[in-house]
Amino acid sequence: MELSDREWKEFPLGGKYGVFNIISTSSGIDKNKLVLKINDGKIPYITRTELNNGINLFIHKKQQSKYQMDMGNVLTIGLDTQTVFYQPHKFFTGQNIQILNQNQLNKYNSLFIIPLIKIQMGKFNWGGNGATLGRLAKTKLVLPIDIDNKPDWAFMENYIKEKYAIKEKTYEEYIKNVIKDLKHAEIAPLEEKEWGEFFINNLFPIIQRGKRLIKSNQIKGYTPYVSSTCLTNGIDNYISNDNNVRKFSNCLTIANSGSVGASFYQPFEFIASDHITHLKNKYMTKYSYLFIATLTGRLSEKYNFNREINDKRISREKIMLPVTENNEPDYEYMEQYIKNLMIKKYTEYLSYKNE
Repeated sequence: MELSDREWKEFPLGGKYGVFNIISTSSGIDKNKLVLKINDGKIPYITRTELNNGINLFIHKKQQSKYQMDMGNVLTIGLDTQTVFYQPHKFFTGQNIQILNQNQLNKYNSLFIIPLIKIQMGKFNWGGNGATLGRLAKTKLVLPIDIDNKPDWAFMENYIKEKYAIKEKTYEEYIKNVIKDLKHAEIAPLEEKEWGEFFINNLFPIIQRGKRLIKSNQIKGYTPYVSSTCLTNGIDNYISNDNNVRKFSNCLTIANSGSVGASFYQPFEFIASDHITHLKNKYMTKYSYLFIATLTGRLSEKYNFNREINDKRISREKIMLPVTENNEPDYEYMEQYIKNLMIKKYTEYLSYKNE
């Protein structure tokens, strides 16, 4: 299917002739007013976060009587943050969430229309130009239409289903090949393994910060620019700068400010921001780096925005690692542990898909 297979037409997002019925949430509960029960939360609590489909946490279905659950199969829009997500199940929300209803909406056509809404949401921002009900209703969308000049929901659904099928097939073929290459081996559980304490600067002979590169000087390109975000493997942008930058590859990165402690393995060449420190040991593999990244990530518990990780502090930091009989880091064990974990996850995915 091609997008050019259909005629397209402009529609208002809401209102009498709009695509959606736009309403305010039925709950809008401040987080400090939630009725929380430990280990008993199954209802999504949707806020304006950009993460996890807008889900901040899961809460108990019994909240104060004045707050009602919203029904699923709708879109949620976070005012000010301009987040847009499809919610398949019943949910509660925090403050400033708008609901978009449409009887023909489903998981697939929602994925077609959400990017179009997000583009239009770019004109809203914090403060006086937020996404109010009135402003949302007047927002225009251009959508494919059917023979009756109405939004072609079936086309949007089938278009996404086709893309899904292609992606799923490609991914399944990829992980089947990965499983073959990884090769499972029996090893001792983590709790039965001896562990030892090591200084980070003894594990990594090469430790160096990146270099400051302000946003306005970044040139669009294809090289990952790794900074202090805790998302997307630390990648903040893709740029093509060559002068006055520091490039690294096949190493570990730790955010020394911002999302302090966020640790990632970087397999490809990247440009490093001054907000991250790169750690390299040429004898480590991808898998031992991945094992150690989970441990260096624990530094986030010790540092924060007001107490950053500088060169002196990182040289004093220690982490615990599995050891050999000679009390040396057991890199072979760490590598096989990660391989086994990856095989387990990939196998579970294939089993789920074949159910």
